[in-house]
Amino acid sequence: MKLLIGFLFAAGIALIAYRARSLSTSGVWGALLVGTLIFGVGGWEWAILLLAFFISSSLLTRLFGRRKTALNEKFEKGGQRDLGQVLANGGIAALLAALSPLFPASPWTWVGFAASLAAVNADTWATELGVLNPYPPRLITNGKAVERGTSGAISFYGTLAATAGAAFIAGLTVLLTPFLSLPLSPVWLFVLLTLAGLFGALFDSLLGATVQAIYRCPQCEKETEKHPVHTCGARTAQVRGWKWFNNDLVNLSCALAGAMVGMLLV
Repeated sequence: MKLLIGFLFAAGIALIAYRARSLSTSGVWGALLVGTLIFGVGGWEWAILLLAFFISSSLLTRLFGRRKTALNEKFEKGGQRDLGQVLANGGIAALLAALSPLFPASPWTWVGFAASLAAVNADTWATELGVLNPYPPRLITNGKAVERGTSGAISFYGTLAATAGAAFIAGLTVLLTPFLSLPLSPVWLFVLLTLAGLFGALFDSLLGATVQAIYRCPQCEKETEKHPVHTCGARTAQVRGWKWFNNDLVNLSCALAGAMVGMLLV
């Protein structure tokens, strides 16, 4: 019965998101899977955190979408989330929600769940708000100034946004956590989740600067995540990274890194 209720709730949210063009057709299926597990197995506290991530990130995409229009040629995918993006951002959280009934007396599933969402929320906020930085970002590996939208680049505004995104999820988690069953103080839980989320976002940038597959358009003479064809129509050629390691795997790694830090420190 809980799974059925979770499925119906997830279906309603997915339909609203699809009509708002926040999800593609394949993204709806991903949202049904992730939402059913989190809403149906985890419960309403888990559902609130998932909705907080999805709604806040979707709002930021809409509010600052115009500023990112010029950077669309950089990114592999647009603001409408597909199946890969949904699973990359919510897959780890859904897995931990599914495991929670097997470990009812242990806090690590709940903390890991919140930390994974703090990480993907931090990464999303950094991506959406980092474009507001008045100066070009710099690669996390060597500090070299690069074009806005370059994978692996960080900025002052982007880092502040990442911290705020992680703190947003951390604050909600503190409000929703039954501390009588958790061996952590509210302050330490907030700090832990904020740090875990920020770590996940920075790890995302590190992977983007090192192992993510990056291509170059010979016509535009610009680096891009798009392959095999750039927005201009020219075929792109790989210049660095692992060919199979795309942006979805980077985002999945971000969520996993945040979850692991949270679970190790709990």
